[in-house]
Amino acid sequence: MAYHKVNADQRAQGHSPYLDNDELQATALELEWDMEKELEEPGFDHFRLDGAIQHHLGNSQSPDLDLEPIQPSSSPKGRFQRLQEDPDYVSHYTRQAPKSNRCSFFQILKVFCTALILFIFGIVIGYYARKKCPSSPTSQEPNNPHIYHEILKEIKAENIQQIYRDLLQFPREDDVDMAMKILVQWSSQGLEDVRLVNYSVLLDLPGSSSNTVTLKNSGECFYPSGQQCNRETKMLHSQDLLYSYAAYSAKGTLEAELVDIQYGTVEDLIRIQAITNVTKKIALLKLGQSPLLYKLSLLEDAGFGGVLLYVDPCDLPKTTDLADKAFMVSLNGGGDPSTPGYASIEGSYRQNRLNLTTLLVQPISTVLAKKLVSLPEDTVQKDRCIPLRLPATGKKIISLNIQSVTTYKTISNVIGYLKGAVFPDRYVIIGSHHNGLNTYGGQEWASSTAIITAFIQALMLKVKRGWRPDRTIVFCSWGGTSFGNIGSYEWAEDLKRVLQRNVVAYVSLHNPVRGNSTLHPVASPSLQQLAAESQSFNCVEKTRCPGSNVSSVQIQGDSDYFINHLGVPATQFSYEDIKTSENSSFLSEALFPVHTTKTEELDPSFSLHETIAKLTGQVTLQIANEPVLPFNALDIALEVQNSLKGNFCDEVDIPQLLAVASRLRDTAELFQSDEMRPANDPKERAPIRVRMLNDVLQSLEKSFLVHRAPPGLYRNILYRLDERTSQFSVLLEALEHCKLHQSNETIQAALSEVLNSINSAQVYFKAGLDVFETTLAGKK
Repeated sequence: MAYHKVNADQRAQGHSPYLDNDELQATALELEWDMEKELEEPGFDHFRLDGAIQHHLGNSQSPDLDLEPIQPSSSPKGRFQRLQEDPDYVSHYTRQAPKSNRCSFFQILKVFCTALILFIFGIVIGYYARKKCPSSPTSQEPNNPHIYHEILKEIKAENIQQIYRDLLQFPREDDVDMAMKILVQWSSQGLEDVRLVNYSVLLDLPGSSSNTVTLKNSGECFYPSGQQCNRETKMLHSQDLLYSYAAYSAKGTLEAELVDIQYGTVEDLIRIQAITNVTKKIALLKLGQSPLLYKLSLLEDAGFGGVLLYVDPCDLPKTTDLADKAFMVSLNGGGDPSTPGYASIEGSYRQNRLNLTTLLVQPISTVLAKKLVSLPEDTVQKDRCIPLRLPATGKKIISLNIQSVTTYKTISNVIGYLKGAVFPDRYVIIGSHHNGLNTYGGQEWASSTAIITAFIQALMLKVKRGWRPDRTIVFCSWGGTSFGNIGSYEWAEDLKRVLQRNVVAYVSLHNPVRGNSTLHPVASPSLQQLAAESQSFNCVEKTRCPGSNVSSVQIQGDSDYFINHLGVPATQFSYEDIKTSENSSFLSEALFPVHTTKTEELDPSFSLHETIAKLTGQVTLQIANEPVLPFNALDIALEVQNSLKGNFCDEVDIPQLLAVASRLRDTAELFQSDEMRPANDPKERAPIRVRMLNDVLQSLEKSFLVHRAPPGLYRNILYRLDERTSQFSVLLEALEHCKLHQSNETIQAALSEVLNSINSAQVYFKAGLDVFETTLAGKK
């Protein structure tokens, strides 16, 4: 059956503020008859008019529908078929003319012949006109690289640079004012539906005076940056000193012995606990190697009272000079701490959670760390770097004073919608964030906002000429990211049921240019192939193509909720510096105060920004427009098998896991070959079958969300901790827990979670295959 899809998704003025309306889904697809092509199809006689009438009446509630071109009752198939099936057809319509009215008969015959000739002539003209003339934008094959190229060529480095500089002209205002200006900017580009969404959330802000670290042996007092405490220093660097803190840390003063635990691994803890009692002592902890929240949870369980957190000079990128700077970290796993697991809307119950840990946590600079371990400044030599380590002899007693203030503040998200023409109830979310937190985190918020704004600008130029994506693209600028991705968490918790059903993918623009030497693409397994292909597509016109592998590792930023709570496939492109050591992972958890010119020093021509914008735009356009979602089911199965390779202890039943993973791979291969291949062929593609297939693809990764994960570790087990480890992170953590507590209970629970996840995915694939087989059998 041949038909066109008609865009009938215009909403009434009193519509719901969100895209998940029944009326949207009811009006997303309508059928416009294509007489000429339908008459050519051999199987047209199987059509049933009753179904068309029913479909039409079911959508009659929407006042915005343009019903004029949608008239099933005038379908040629329906009209001709009813005439042929009528037993009285001949007797009704072939009566002979009266003999006395012979002239009238010839007139009628003449009119009939003329009409017949015109009708045949019209069909011939229509056929050749349709064959030669280009089709309208709505009937074009959506997967059209030419359209993508036309859009992406409008993204230019100079435009991104101008937007970036305009953003930095904004005075230091609060989150709401910054969001309002971004909203005005997006609206001026022509984005039709842009909204400001506010939430009142609990923030932990610096107090009126800076935190301090005092050496009791000498009586010296230091600020987190390493400068000695005095009024002149405090006034000169007041903002940077105040914001050198750990948000949601415990408050107060603690005097205790300093204990060096290096990176805070399980081996480090076992070693330290074997030689000393760590209860209520202060740990000297290096950032990196594993998530901060995970390491802090181990220290809290061990009985420590405080933590001094620093970055080892051997882990700092050589292109940056951050040794004398302290930094900010957030101890919030995500969302408003006072409303854990639910949205901070009016009337929500607020829990009293002023501190998220019992530890007093204070970030300090590398310079201060060297003073604490009594090492000279030149520990970094030309040929090699000496990692910092506290001498084994002699005790150091320090006094740690931490003061911060918890208060409710309004944070704002900017949400813009570009409605899809075919599937308006399917969303591709692309997210950046804005920053009202002084200078911490540098100007990367302006980089990400400039990139997403430039993409909107290029996209709307095409939209104004009549083009639209098939699926809805949702543009988001999040607030409260520095405090634990609060804006994205609250919005997603507010719309959780809608997003669970409708979100197709999340494309992240978190900190896109943090260095200038290496392109670092990250993607969930189902999107790795698309991310790799996008790099090839965008480097055709360039002399040097980026040679980088796409990995599935934990990433920072607002994609967190979508990956770990919704199971949404996600991807992110960013430039970074070459890592100086294997411990560099998770250094991005630290937010350093960076000079406003740092971004332009890294990328003076903004060519890196342009590359990120085009890669991000390419992926977004393909996901939003391809008839079949460009997700790879088999890559998920391969990732699962790779994650089971490695050295596990005897408690892990590897043969059983491998057997389930093998069944998953077999089912995924069958699914990919039997279902995705014909769906990707326009000649074999059936709209209902494609929608069913896309529904399966959209939910591929939801099976891999475990119920519980240790703090800082992803609930989505498809993501590894870093490039060095390929095993499931929850299994690795459980093995570490076994070493620390001499119990295999944790590993058994983690093993059960992983086993059930893999089996659930296999059952899900199999159910999808069964549905398609049943559908085909019904058609036959």
